[in-house]
Amino acid sequence: MTNLAVFASGTGSNARCITDFFAQSDCARVRLVVSNKPDAPVLAMARERGIPALVVDRAYFYESERLLSVLAEHSIGFIVLAGFLWLVPTYLVRAYWRRMVNIHPALLPAYGGKGMYGLRVHEAVKAAGERETGITIHYVNERYDEGDIIFQARCSVLPADTPTDIARRVQALEHEHYPRVLERLICSTPADNAVA
Repeated sequence: MTNLAVFASGTGSNARCITDFFAQSDCARVRLVVSNKPDAPVLAMARERGIPALVVDRAYFYESERLLSVLAEHSIGFIVLAGFLWLVPTYLVRAYWRRMVNIHPALLPAYGGKGMYGLRVHEAVKAAGERETGITIHYVNERYDEGDIIFQARCSVLPADTPTDIARRVQALEHEHYPRVLERLICSTPADNAVA
């Protein structure tokens, strides 16, 4: 059984989907939620499901490595970023190298980087006149949205779409694919991924 930590800054819709998806899993379970906002709705989601939660401030997250001790206390083997808006520090990237993933609401490398999150991404996609957008699931490194890409899924952008319409369509892709891609990454044996 792999213990998962989900890091989120906001409402936690992806965190909820992932938590519920793995609730009956034999291979992984969400055991900790970490947020950088004390009033983030994701914390209520954790409480409702009896999952321990930790709120971190900048000093805790960037100026010490105490977080590693908390992750060790919960035997966390894999970290899932689900709308977590802070850049991950080097000590955490190194400790969880290739065991920490993020989801981005666009087709990276387009529309990524510092400041590109949430509705801002969809506004930029709309302003550029793109005909499609989507999601990117990628490994986390020390730079925003630059880790190796694991998976992408696409959806259409219609001429009449508002950024909110685009956001709704992209979020549906996130909820559909993120838990399943995580399951494949965490739960599959090397033989499962072998080419026949």
